[in-house]
Amino acid sequence: MLATPQTIAIMKQRYGAHCAGSFQPLEFGIELVDGPVTITLFPAGHILGSAQVRLAYQGRVAVVTGDYKTHADSTAQNFELVPCDLLVTEATFGLPVFQHPDPKQEISRLLASVQAQPERCHVIGAYALGKAQRVIRLIREAGHDAPIFLHGAQEKLCAYYAGQGVDLGNLQKALDRDKASFPGHIVIAPPSALRDRWSRRLPDPVICQASGWMTIKQRAKQSGVELPLVISDHADWNELTDTITASGADTIWVTHGREDALVHWCRSRGLQAEPLYMQGREEDAGE
Repeated sequence: MLATPQTIAIMKQRYGAHCAGSFQPLEFGIELVDGPVTITLFPAGHILGSAQVRLAYQGRVAVVTGDYKTHADSTAQNFELVPCDLLVTEATFGLPVFQHPDPKQEISRLLASVQAQPERCHVIGAYALGKAQRVIRLIREAGHDAPIFLHGAQEKLCAYYAGQGVDLGNLQKALDRDKASFPGHIVIAPPSALRDRWSRRLPDPVICQASGWMTIKQRAKQSGVELPLVISDHADWNELTDTITASGADTIWVTHGREDALVHWCRSRGLQAEPLYMQGREEDAGE
């Protein structure tokens, strides 16, 4: 497994120390020569340690973005644009309808609701890796320094991020508290926990979810989300198209999401573009 040291550490935390046959750490910007191919990793901005892969061969350059976003995020290394001839890009939110708002505005809405309803707690469904830590950090950056309570599934990764220098403030275990502890506070939990017995311990919770999919109001309603927060760790339509243009690539391969719309956009601008329909990439509500 060739990856950044942080990705390797996160893999071992989530899947066990022997989850891969072997590990080869590679820092950002360091060239690795493998026969005729030179491999370099660059920050993808998706989560802590996430990387784009640059492959150089006989004067041509291909870049595989993986999951990425281009907006600044204090819990991850910021995205670096890598000029290339061939760009392999994700397209999770590859439709023009997906234009994510400033996440600071979404957090302002959250904190206004917390202040307006002190008798209730606010429980935020947030994917355990990356999203939970980003939401917590955004809350701290907005000036909210009260304890935030965590579902058990969030604890290890939050501790890892804190160990990497990401200040998440005062985090406490939700499991150790009774109902009287929660009014006026924020709880972070996996989206799946919002609909199971775990959430019943919370007093009249305001159900929130942090996801790019919360752009779709009907989806939020069907999920029982009272306060949808459009916060995504994936590039929206404008980020995707801006990145394609800025990369200088003349060939675009599109995968993981709404391939057809982005392929059409590329072709309408004279670029060679093809969809890659990869097996095993399913839509994730945690995005």
